[in-house]
Amino acid sequence: MGWVFLAVIVIAIVSLVLANIRVVPQSKAFVIERLGTYFGTWETGLHVKIPFIDRIAKVVSLKEQVVDFKPQPVITKDNVTMQIDTVVFFQITDPKLYTYGVESPISAIENLSATTLRNIIGELELDSTLTSRDTINAKIRVILDEATDPWGIKVNRVELKNIIPPKEIQDAMEKQMKAERQRREAILTAEGEKASRILVAEGHKESKILEAEAEKKSAILRAEAVKEAKIREAEGEAEAIRQVQTATAEAIKLLNEADANEAVIKLKSLEAFAKAADGQATKIIIPSEIQGLAGLAEGITESVKK
Repeated sequence: MGWVFLAVIVIAIVSLVLANIRVVPQSKAFVIERLGTYFGTWETGLHVKIPFIDRIAKVVSLKEQVVDFKPQPVITKDNVTMQIDTVVFFQITDPKLYTYGVESPISAIENLSATTLRNIIGELELDSTLTSRDTINAKIRVILDEATDPWGIKVNRVELKNIIPPKEIQDAMEKQMKAERQRREAILTAEGEKASRILVAEGHKESKILEAEAEKKSAILRAEAVKEAKIREAEGEAEAIRQVQTATAEAIKLLNEADANEAVIKLKSLEAFAKAADGQATKIIIPSEIQGLAGLAEGITESVKK
């Protein structure tokens, strides 16, 4: 019986020790109280707490957290009421301050965010509110970060998720946006038509230039053709003259070689004169040397007959 009792006691002690061994995971922190008073903060690793004396007061996540707050009613400087909901990105940097600094930290951040948002928007008009989102985000972040520092919280970023103006203002904004779209569409249409007209004009201009250049080239080619024809004609006439002169020279050479007398030469002159008389000339001037050729020709004929 004694061994059984001892075994039970040992098992109970081991179970108790094992039950009080804790492993703190990455990105977590355990806030420990001893006899109801803050004792320490366990970081990542293996830890053992004293049974019935120590207790884990709070398990704190060290990761960045995101809280999406519901829309808050705010009034602008020009008395326009709108709904704005915010998203806050924060991280716990001191588990002790986070545990003991404030009751319900998330609720405290939400209320602080709403109050800060109302103060900032109250200094802006509607148009500025709609166009200065980044500025509003930066201001809220600075104020929240400073206010939550005693709570062991660091606010990394604040975003205005939605800005919802009243219905009548939404309708007016939609009409304005529609008018702006129509204006831009009209401008684009006008610019397109202008560009089209410019392209057509450029096309006509280019066509005229091409026609002029073609006409110029055609005229040059015609002039070149006429020039070439005249050159060919002149060369033909020159060649004809050259051939006539060559034939004449050959004839004179043959007469010289044949030792022709004066009567034969005059007879040849008479033949040349006869050929000239067969032309289109209306007047023929007979050289003095040829005037007596008729009688000479008659005498030659008689001589031949004899």
